[in-house]
Amino acid sequence: MLGQGKSVWQAEIDAAAETIDFLRFNVKYVEEIYSMQPPKNSPGVWNRVEYRPLEGYVVAITPFNFTAIGANLPTAPALMGNVVLWKPASTAILSNWIFYKVLREAGLPDGVLNWIPGSGALIGDLVLNHRDFAGLHFTGSTGVFNEILFKSAQNLQKGLYRSYPRIVGETGGKDFHFIHSSADVRSATFNTLRAAFEYQGQKCSACSRAYVPAGLWPEMKHLLVENLKDVKMGQSDDFSIFMSAVIDRNSFNNIKKYIDEAKADSSCEIVSGGTYDDSKGYFITPTVVVVKQPKHKLMEEEIFGPVLTIYVYPDAEYEQTLAICDATSPYALTGALFARDQEAIALGARLLRNASGNFYINDKCTGAVVGQQPFGGARASGTNDKAGASLNLLRWVSARSIKESFLPLTSWKYPHMY
Repeated sequence: MLGQGKSVWQAEIDAAAETIDFLRFNVKYVEEIYSMQPPKNSPGVWNRVEYRPLEGYVVAITPFNFTAIGANLPTAPALMGNVVLWKPASTAILSNWIFYKVLREAGLPDGVLNWIPGSGALIGDLVLNHRDFAGLHFTGSTGVFNEILFKSAQNLQKGLYRSYPRIVGETGGKDFHFIHSSADVRSATFNTLRAAFEYQGQKCSACSRAYVPAGLWPEMKHLLVENLKDVKMGQSDDFSIFMSAVIDRNSFNNIKKYIDEAKADSSCEIVSGGTYDDSKGYFITPTVVVVKQPKHKLMEEEIFGPVLTIYVYPDAEYEQTLAICDATSPYALTGALFARDQEAIALGARLLRNASGNFYINDKCTGAVVGQQPFGGARASGTNDKAGASLNLLRWVSARSIKESFLPLTSWKYPHMY
């Protein structure tokens, strides 16, 4: 709450509940992985698979917005036997340091998980330019992830590495809510409000764009505007708030730039919010912008703040607008579809099949729960290796097949040769 500006509710579900879930479920997944053994053994033969750690070290680069991600990214490879170098976000040092101290107090041996806060550029060059770099567990911006991929590819070309590094990344998002004309408008509205503005929209899964049918827009607009009047902002130690400040001045200035551009653009209408104040913290009011063009930059670019952009589409153009939604953003992390018409749900789920790695029907696009919804997306949103699932842990091992024979070979000849 103090270091990352979380409300008590957001802090509880992140730093306590989700962190605990990652630690508990990952152990369960490790047991399941080790139990995956060859189903057949010929007479006199024992076949088995050994799940070895990677040959080298894994680098974990963690973001500011989720303490649980700071806990999971370094500990998941460590559970699989790897040595891990943990580079925390500079704006989330306090909570990550406390978690690291907890691990040491719990008995984590020296050298297994190594804490290396500091400049991302400096640390990145050091840890990537070494022959023992074996893997990357990353959550952050798409641009930074792409730079790391580029540097590692150059080093591979030079023959620097001992083996091909395992690169796992969860990056940006431009997540959507798509509302069909049959939707429960109140539920869709309240889910959208939560998904767009909880934790100041600073979730990679936050709803940043919405598609609303013209027939439902008047009611949804009224509900949004009126309910946003009741959203309380304040310092994170006030337990009655819904939102607090954004993480730092750079974030504040970036979000402010998008709001100012919307104010100056005649094709945009700000229907709620649009104000900001950095006199005592970096506060931005929850802002709703309606655009006339479905591919406006506010519908395409990741903002990572409390700005929701809405495109109102003709009710009869549901299928065409689904195609627009799928093609608009380079990202594919989370998305939600709201409808009571089962045919509309089936069509939307099919046409948006590749638009998100986590897809929700009549529920908001945030709040994936470990053990229930493995998390990750594709396209520009990452490698989709699903944190909170055995799929992710499998990336941190190098399997070895072992065949042991108990019957000696008594001749080199094939049986038909006798």
